[in-house]
Amino acid sequence: MKDTIKLNKKNTLMVAHRGLSNIEPENSCAAFIAAGNRSYYGIETDVHVTADGRYVIIHDDNTLRTTGTDMVIEESKYEDIKNLRLLGYDKETSRTDLRIPDLVDYIRICKHYGKKAVLELKNPMSEGHLLGIIGEIRGVDYLSEVVFISFALENLITIRKHLPEQKIQYLVTKVEDGLIDILKENRFDVDIYHKYLTDEQVRMFKENGITVNVWTCNTEEVGDRMVDIGVDMITTNILE
Repeated sequence: MKDTIKLNKKNTLMVAHRGLSNIEPENSCAAFIAAGNRSYYGIETDVHVTADGRYVIIHDDNTLRTTGTDMVIEESKYEDIKNLRLLGYDKETSRTDLRIPDLVDYIRICKHYGKKAVLELKNPMSEGHLLGIIGEIRGVDYLSEVVFISFALENLITIRKHLPEQKIQYLVTKVEDGLIDILKENRFDVDIYHKYLTDEQVRMFKENGITVNVWTCNTEEVGDRMVDIGVDMITTNILE
């Protein structure tokens, strides 16, 4: 039976990337449940907006890689997307439990298992859609346990305007000029690619009161290095 790779994580918090995506197909309810049944602090996922303004859980802009059917999320209706089956690891669609979840499916699973919901806002979104996402999470009474993340800075600035105390992490590949100023001005934390992160940069973030999450660490060697340099959170497909 395939299982996670155990890490001497010390005080580092572990986040399951797209659910436990080396055990079950990414961004499926099965992957979220697999993470929920283990020791993860949080479960990370990605949310897109459909053509008719619904919120679905998928990483890519289209469904081809994960379903075998090519549909562009932002140009497709929710009813059409929800009827697709996700591919299993055998690249077949024989498992009837594998479908594209909606936002509420994901939030309810996080709530049931008591996990932080680390929610990536994919692509720039309108203020109305961001408020819609907030509203759906409020409807499940779990907003306090959500960490919003995005590469789209404007998404996060809009979230901060409406949620002054919310946990928010700015997704970046590496430290660029002005990053610390952006994080401090908006009271954001950082979610950064592990490959380009140094121990000096971790110290710099910590000195400025910034929580450090890293994506996406999948080997024990990399995980151990991240723990040793003092990151707060590790996002991973398989480490635990």
